Amino acid sequence: MTFAIHGLAVARGIAIGRAVLVASSRVDVAHYFIEPSRVDAEIDRVRLGRNTVVEEIQRLQASIAHMGPKEAPHELSALLDVHLMLLQDEELVGGVKHWITDRLYNAEWALTTQLEVIARQFDEMEDEYLRERKADLEQIVEKVLRAMKGVASPVVAPVRASRTSQQDLLLDDTVDVPLILIAHDLSPADMLQFKKSVFAGFITDVGGKTSHTAIVARSMDIPAVVGARVSSQLVRQDDWVIIDGDAGVVVVDPSPIILAEYGFKQRQLELERGRLTRLLHTPAVTMDGQKIELLANIEMPEDALSAVKAGAVGVGLFRSEFLFMGRQGKLPNEEEQYQAYKRAIEGMQGLPVTIRTVDVGADKPLDKSLQDEAHLNPALGLRAIRWSLADPAMFLTQLRAILRAAAHGQAKLLIPMLVHASEIRQTLALIDHARAELDNRGIAYGAVKIGAMIEIPAAALTLKVFLKYFDFLSIGTNDLIQYTLAIDRADESVAHLYDPLHPAVLRLVAGTIAEAQAQGKEVSVCGEMAGDTTLTRLLLGMGLRSFSMHPAQILAVKQEVLRADAGKLAVWAEEVMADDEPGQRMTRH
Repeated sequence: MTFAIHGLAVARGIAIGRAVLVASSRVDVAHYFIEPSRVDAEIDRVRLGRNTVVEEIQRLQASIAHMGPKEAPHELSALLDVHLMLLQDEELVGGVKHWITDRLYNAEWALTTQLEVIARQFDEMEDEYLRERKADLEQIVEKVLRAMKGVASPVVAPVRASRTSQQDLLLDDTVDVPLILIAHDLSPADMLQFKKSVFAGFITDVGGKTSHTAIVARSMDIPAVVGARVSSQLVRQDDWVIIDGDAGVVVVDPSPIILAEYGFKQRQLELERGRLTRLLHTPAVTMDGQKIELLANIEMPEDALSAVKAGAVGVGLFRSEFLFMGRQGKLPNEEEQYQAYKRAIEGMQGLPVTIRTVDVGADKPLDKSLQDEAHLNPALGLRAIRWSLADPAMFLTQLRAILRAAAHGQAKLLIPMLVHASEIRQTLALIDHARAELDNRGIAYGAVKIGAMIEIPAAALTLKVFLKYFDFLSIGTNDLIQYTLAIDRADESVAHLYDPLHPAVLRLVAGTIAEAQAQGKEVSVCGEMAGDTTLTRLLLGMGLRSFSMHPAQILAVKQEVLRADAGKLAVWAEEVMADDEPGQRMTRH
């Protein structure tokens, strides 16, 4: 039966494929594809994990055999029998082998996937006692996962699903069926893993338009819907799914007519993208002759290639925190970071690269298993520069690596989440200290311009202090909106209140642009507003001449720039900012 799930549109386009569910677990479960040669090894890993748990239960059974009914009631013995029976159940064992052999899922993923399949069957049982056995199944799977924990992960390898349904007839027979990833949530580290994989799109139950899951989806240039609430519960493994990334709608089990309609839309979007590529070598200049700088946001050094291919004239934001994530707390050393930053700089072929120092915390934990649960509101806690200043040794390691990489090309250093003059002075002192350490070691390093991110309202309101110390400013609109409007940008329950066109947000952005330009300092926007084509003309009217965005958005924004008259837009932008409801005025324009 066809039905639709509504969420938030975060990465545009149409994706059609079969659902791949990432089941949630109390144990941190890895999800990746294995190489075909590792199928037997993965099956052995599950078998060894299961045998370990079986032996543990059997030892427990032997120990309680000599106990009295008070120490070991009959129910406990019966429960252990149930657990042994479930562990040896052919549906569990055979299902896990299926996911490993046919889909090339890693062992943990296969186990949690089959758990979900069987759990659904328990949910549908009429007998209450049998329904409650689902909890026993979940417990024994958790035990097997824990027994397997610590085994090294194989290399990721792509895989395609097989086609089995009538709807396949509507697809080109020469193309394998794409896969659609569905999960309750995905950490930034997860997203980096899937970035190397074969998914045509993804859907999550939670998240907002500027959550980092959404940001990485846009950088991958694949359709995505977040905040879809119960998608991971309603969609089943291998269901046909359509993602309408423009409308924020997920269509499950579409009819042939709906499938054909979306297939047509998909082809139209591909044609439009093809037309945009004609602008690749066209300079970004407005109709009245204003030169506009279009930069790229990247997460990893390898992304530099896609930035150059998209026509970026530099990197306006290299999010260095992605080098730190998913490492079980083991931070990258100076040499590893230096090599990464060097690859990014060399990959940009002489164009400038702005490297932001590590910005972790809130919706960007270092590890999924190390979520910040100690603080009531991590977004207001020890994150970004606060975290760096709290660990000077770690910060100095990163600063030395960036300075060394700057010897290989144009590099800028960007500091996130500054708000106090004392933080500014402390940061600059540590940069000087890093230079001195490199001098003492006789290691070459390059000159860097130093900039600050304006992403806290207090910073936007005290710009003169920042402009006294820094060479350039970069407006991080994602956090600026979050903090100005007191909205958690990763929380889908308040996502409808996240408004880049709120008058207070527009005044802070416009004021920052005007003040920086008045003092002859460079200023750019590196948040999601920069890549939103519905806001391009407004930002041009505010005086912005430097935009930094995902490489996938550059050509679309360039098209808006080429059609714009910046001089005329300045008057209109003033009218928009003076309006009580700027969004409505923009719609009428």
